[in-house]
Amino acid sequence: MNTGSDDIKEFEAIAETVQHYIDGARAGRGAVMKVAFHKEAWIFGHSRDGLFAAPIQQLFDRVDKTGPAPETQARIVSIDVAKTVATVRLELDQWAGRRFTDFFTLLKIDDKWTIMNKVYHLHNLS
Repeated sequence: MNTGSDDIKEFEAIAETVQHYIDGARAGRGAVMKVAFHKEAWIFGHSRDGLFAAPIQQLFDRVDKTGPAPETQARIVSIDVAKTVATVRLELDQWAGRRFTDFFTLLKIDDKWTIMNKVYHLHNLS
């Protein structure tokens, strides 16, 4: 892995994009998250009702409904970059009492990192 200054700038820009998601979770505001996502992004995962697959707006709506969760703990575990594409693994704990592992795919569009999709695992699903 090359860790030159250009690479570090890319990692920082990607982390900044994901930070909008984290900030939106803590604030309970989908609009804060929305700036990080492509308008055609989708979300996928398993919920208590089975497979959840939906346009990303449904995530924003759920965040608005759930409300603020300032106790949410977030940690970016990994960022993998290949020029104009990237993946991020994010661990979230205590988001409204739940723990998630999120995987994001990002695309660099017009020199800006944008989340194209989110796939999640909800821990302790029973």
